[in-house]
Formats: sequence, structure tokens, C-alpha cells
Amino acid sequence: MKIWDLPTRLYHWLQALLFTCLALSGFFAIGPHERFGLALATLLTWRVIWGFIGSETSRFRQFLRSPKTIVRYIKNEQTHNGIGHNPAGGWMVIVMLTLLIAQCFVGMSMGGYFDAYLHDDSILYDMDLLIATHLYLAYILLGFVALHLCAIVIYNLRGKPLVKAMITGTQTTIVNHFNVSFRSNIRAGVLLASIAGLVGLFLNIST
Repeated sequence: MKIWDLPTRLYHWLQALLFTCLALSGFFAIGPHERFGLALATLLTWRVIWGFIGSETSRFRQFLRSPKTIVRYIKNEQTHNGIGHNPAGGWMVIVMLTLLIAQCFVGMSMGGYFDAYLHDDSILYDMDLLIATHLYLAYILLGFVALHLCAIVIYNLRGKPLVKAMITGTQTTIVNHFNVSFRSNIRAGVLLASIAGLVGLFLNIST
């Protein structure tokens, strides 16, 4: 059964690629770190908007559950028989998006992209604080990525190939029949192009 649309799958793999490039360029000075960060910021903006107007399984409201539900799921007191992200996985998406957005914001502040919009006494002019925050967020993100990879391995051992589903868009382990509403790939492409254009305009104004 198809559960993931093409835009969500493309976002997932592009995010993984850009995060890898950012980690390598940041820790080992390999490649254009700043450009990778700007590309990720564009991609994140696209994903956040798609989380409100995109396909059913891509929308935040579809996979966000209460803390009580998450605890019961982790304790194996409640199963996940629906489509898309399970209760714990859904909040993992939100945490990762939040951390990545914060990291991009700090990185762009370090690059001076918000100088035209800030007062001289803004905390974002404290370069030592920005550098320390950027580094700590990088380590935190690496920890969550490791946790994410461990979860993938565990689910694969349980007969749930999450990686394959994110490549093909289909999940064969679903036994119930659901009607999933998908949005146009053209809509997603136009949205991404529009965001990229606005980001480019912002960069021209800021530099």
C-alpha cells in the first residue's frame, strides 16, 4: 500500500544528504558549509509548509499524538495500526525539524544574514555564544540521528522495513485498508521553487 508521497521521500533523502555534507564540512572543513546550510534551510521551509498543505501522511496533524499515547506505545501497551509515523516516530520528526531549524537559524546568524533586521545590542551579535550553540546543537543532532538509525535497525529486525518504504513509498506490512489522500507533486514542485526564489531574494537583500 502506498503511504508516502514523492515530495516527502525526496525531502527525507535530501535532508539526510545535506546533513551528512554539513557534518563533514563543519567538523572536517570539507566543502562549502554555508551553502549546504542555506540549502537545508530552504528544504526545511518546504517541509514545514508541506506539513500543513501536503499529502495526508505528510501532515503534522496526522502523526502527532498525546504524550500519554507515546508512553503507552513505548511500553508496548498500545499498538500502531494506522498509516505513516507511529506515535514515537511522529514526535521524533518534530524534534528533528525543530533542532535543524534552530541550527540553521544560528548558523545564518553567524553568517550575518540577519544583521539588517537586528538591533546592535541583540544577543545574536554575541559570536562566542553563537559558535558554542552551533557546536552543541550539532552534537545533539548527531545523537538524535544515531537514535533514529537504531530505531530503523530495530524495526527492520521486527519485519518492518522502514528504509524500503521511504524509497518506494509503499508499506507491505499494513493489513488494514486505508484511503490515503495525496496532493499533487506539481504543487510540491511549485512550492519548492517559490521558496527557493524567496530565499534567494532574501539573501540578495541581506548581503
